[in-house]
Amino acid sequence: MAENTKKIKVVKKDKDMNALSPTANALLNILLIVAVVITVIPLWVIIVASFTNEQALQTYGYGFWPQEWSIRAYTYLFSRGSVIGTAYKNTIIATIVGTLLCLCSVGLYAYPISRRDFRWRNFFTFLSFFTMLFNAGTVAFYVVCRQILGIGNSLWALFLPLSFSAYWVIIMRTFYQSNVPEAVIESARIDGAGEWRTLLQIVLPLAVPGLATVALFAAIGIWNNFFNCMLLVDEAKYYNLQYTIYQTLNSIRFLKEMAASVGSLATQIADLPSETFRMSMAVVTVGPICLAYPFFQKYFVKGLTIGAVKG
Repeated sequence: MAENTKKIKVVKKDKDMNALSPTANALLNILLIVAVVITVIPLWVIIVASFTNEQALQTYGYGFWPQEWSIRAYTYLFSRGSVIGTAYKNTIIATIVGTLLCLCSVGLYAYPISRRDFRWRNFFTFLSFFTMLFNAGTVAFYVVCRQILGIGNSLWALFLPLSFSAYWVIIMRTFYQSNVPEAVIESARIDGAGEWRTLLQIVLPLAVPGLATVALFAAIGIWNNFFNCMLLVDEAKYYNLQYTIYQTLNSIRFLKEMAASVGSLATQIADLPSETFRMSMAVVTVGPICLAYPFFQKYFVKGLTIGAVKG
C-alpha cells in the first residue's frame, strides 16, 4: 500500500513538472494575442483602404476606418468586364488542375524512392536533387516551353511548368519514410495486396497531411505566379489574374504620368484610383488563399503530431 502511494506521488510530481505555470501560460497567451493582432492589423488596413475614396486616402492617409466610403476601386477593377472574369476563370482552372498534377507527380515520384527495396531509388533521388542545384536559365526554359512542349499561348503555360517540384519530392520522400512503417507495407504484401492497392489504400491515407501541405503551397505558387504568363502568353484570353491586374496597374500609372499633356481629360485621368486600386487588388488576390488556409490547418497540426510517440 505504501509503495502504491509513493508511485502515485511520483506520477503527480512528474505531471506538475511538465505542466505550465499560470504565469507562463498567461505570458504565452499574451504573446500569441500580440502576434495575431500584428498579423491582422495590416490586412484590416488594406481592406479599409480599398473601400476608401482616393482623394480622402491621399489627404488623410491610411487608417482603421475609412474617412469617405467608396467602391470605385472595385468598380474600376471589374469594369473591364470579361477581362477580369476571364482572368479569374483562367487562374482558378490553372490552380486546381496544376495542384492536382503536382500531387500526382510528386506523390508518385516520392513513393518509390522512399522504399528501401526499390533498386534504383538512389539514382532517381540524385536525379531529382540534381535539378535543385543547377538551373538552365530563362532562355532554356522559354525554348523548352515554346518549341518543345508547345504550350505557348495556352492555359497549359499557366500551370504545367509549376506542376512538379524536386523540393517537394524530397519532402514527401522523407514524409513517407517517417510516417509509413515498412511493417505496414509488408503486412499488406503478405495479405496479397499489389503495389497499386498498397499505395491507394494503405500509404495515401497515412500521407494525407504531407499531401495537403504540398497541395496548399503548390496552389499558392500557381495562384501568385505571373512570370510564366508574361513570358509564355501573348493573347489576353489566356492571361491569369495576377498578370491582368499587373497590366491594369501599369496602365493607371502611365495615364497619371501623362495626365498633364492630355488637356481636358487631365482631371478625369488624375482622378483614377491608384492607391485604392492597389489595395483592392491585394484583397482580390489574397482573399481566396486566406480562405483556403483554415481548411488545411487540421492537416498541418496532424502532420506535426503524427510521428510523435504515443503513450
